[in-house]
Amino acid sequence: MPLDAHRPQSDAGRIGVAPGRVLRPGVDVSHRAILYLEDVSVSFDGFRALNALSLTVDNGELRCVIGPNGAGKTTMMDVITGTTRPDSGMAFFGQTIDLTRLTEPEIARAGIGRKFQKPTVFEHHTVFENLELAMKADKRVGPTLLARLDRLACERILATLELIRLVPEAKRLAGLLSHGQKQWLEIGMLLMQEPRLLLLDEPVAGMTDEETERSAELFLKLAGDYTLIVVEHDMDFVARIADRVSVLHEGRVLAEGTMAHVQQHEQVIEVFLGR
Repeated sequence: MPLDAHRPQSDAGRIGVAPGRVLRPGVDVSHRAILYLEDVSVSFDGFRALNALSLTVDNGELRCVIGPNGAGKTTMMDVITGTTRPDSGMAFFGQTIDLTRLTEPEIARAGIGRKFQKPTVFEHHTVFENLELAMKADKRVGPTLLARLDRLACERILATLELIRLVPEAKRLAGLLSHGQKQWLEIGMLLMQEPRLLLLDEPVAGMTDEETERSAELFLKLAGDYTLIVVEHDMDFVARIADRVSVLHEGRVLAEGTMAHVQQHEQVIEVFLGR
């Protein structure tokens, strides 16, 4: 838990400041943390999905979140992206952006992108067109109809194609890609929206060993320039990529540290092995 001096401070009470809105451009990471959750609780019909969850993620970190089914991993991501409102607690993006007061579109515009387990791409459009459609821009009808790709936009798309290693597939319909390629394309689409924080839900589920290895290389390349939170069940994959691992159980952090550290944690062994 960070010291009090490092806690984000809400400006919602100041005169003339709309509660919970982004107060200045960019994400303030002057205290290193880009995501700060404190005592976040969420209940559904009496079931406590999150139980005073506290979690801090540093800017540029590659954090993996593991835990058994029902541990609260999905609910945690729902709170971060505004899909679910917490019953209590704080959720800040940087020092000034109160996620509990923003809508889902506002949170996305602030710089948080989320990828679900099942890839969602425009299957009847080419790979290039998918990246073009995902580009951060004015999406109103008029500007969209009049939009033309300029040189800088084309360069951004080509750079993203190279990063996700889909240059040879640029003119191919997205529906014809392999499962792994669709996953990489969707990550590329998120990158076109210029996020600071990426939430990836089981991104290597269903991939071949080769695709899994390529995904590990991609995530390690993204870390630093972006902050990644990866929810994953493949422990070998987690050990391969994670800067730090958080183990969730019954809606709160059970253990945290390197993969080697959490694997030796007595309570973690009990939860995963039933001993």
